[in-house]
Amino acid sequence: MNIHQFRFVREAVRQNFNLTDAAKALFTSQPGVSKAILELEDELGVDIFRRHGKRIRDLTEPGKKVLICIEKILGEIENLKKIGSEYAATDQGNFVIATTHTQARYSLPQVIAEFRKRFPKVRVSIQQGSPEHLAELVLNNQADIAIATEGLSEHPQLVSLPGYQWQHAVVVPHGHPLLAKKPLALEDLVEYPIITYDLAFAGRPKINDAFAKKKLQPDIVLEAIDADVIKTYVEAGLGVGIVSALAYDAQRDTALEMLPAGHLFGNNTTRVAIKQDAYLRSYTYTFIELFSPSLNKKLVDQALQNHGQSVEENASYDI
Repeated sequence: MNIHQFRFVREAVRQNFNLTDAAKALFTSQPGVSKAILELEDELGVDIFRRHGKRIRDLTEPGKKVLICIEKILGEIENLKKIGSEYAATDQGNFVIATTHTQARYSLPQVIAEFRKRFPKVRVSIQQGSPEHLAELVLNNQADIAIATEGLSEHPQLVSLPGYQWQHAVVVPHGHPLLAKKPLALEDLVEYPIITYDLAFAGRPKINDAFAKKKLQPDIVLEAIDADVIKTYVEAGLGVGIVSALAYDAQRDTALEMLPAGHLFGNNTTRVAIKQDAYLRSYTYTFIELFSPSLNKKLVDQALQNHGQSVEENASYDI
C-alpha cells in the first residue's frame, strides 16, 4: 500500500464517490484511480466501497474504518511537511483562515494588519462560507483555522476555543418610533417587519429562541448572511434590522441609529477551531492570541491535549 492509494480513497469520498471528479482533482486518470483502489482492497482483503456495476456508491462498514485510518495517516504526513517547513522558514508560509463574512468584515481587519506587520512573508488567505463549510475546510486540511459563532463546537474532530463574546443590536433609520422605547422589548419589535441574518449565521438561533420563549411571531421579511446587506435594506425602509453590534459604526452608518439588544437575545461566543492533532506553526499561535489575547500558546496546547475541555473556564471575554 502507498500514499497515492490513500489519497485516491479520500478524494473519492470527498467527490461524492465520483472517480472521474476525484481523478481531475488529483490531476491523474480515472482508470489509474480505480486500479489503485482495487489494489488496496486486494491487499487489505476487504472491500472499501460498495459498488453497483463499475460505479462505487458508498463506503462499506470496514471501508468507514479504513477511511478514518487514512485520514489520520495523511494528516500526520501533512504535519511532517509543516514541521519541515517550520524549521526551514519560521517566518514565512501560507496561512488560510476560514471564516464568515461578519468576522472577515468586522473582527479580523485589525488582527490581520498586526499579524502582517509581524510576519510580512506569510501569505494570508481568507475563505468565506457557512460555519459547516468552514469546519469542512479545516477537517480537509484546506484551512489552518476556522472562526465563526455557530457550528464549530459540534465537530468532535475539531478543537473549538472560545474567542470573544458579542451581542446583537437593532438598527433603525433616524426618527424611528422604536428609538423612544427604553428599554426595548421584544413586543415592540414584532410591531415592525424585521430584517436579520440567515439561520446559520451570527447568532440567529438565539433570536428565534427569544421570540419563541415569549410566544411571539416576528415578521421576518428578509434574511441575509451579510450585515451590510441588512443595513442597506433597513436604510431603504423595508424594516428594522437585527445585526451584530460589531457591525454598527456610527461614523460610517450615518443614516442609521442603533439600539442595544443584548438584554433581549443574550451573549454569543465567536470561536476559533483547529483540527485535533494538527501541527500548528508558530505564527498560528501568534494569530490566535492576537484574535483572542486569553488564548496563549500554553492554553491552546492544553486544549489540543484535552479536546478543548479545559479552555472554557480559563477564557476571558470582552463584551
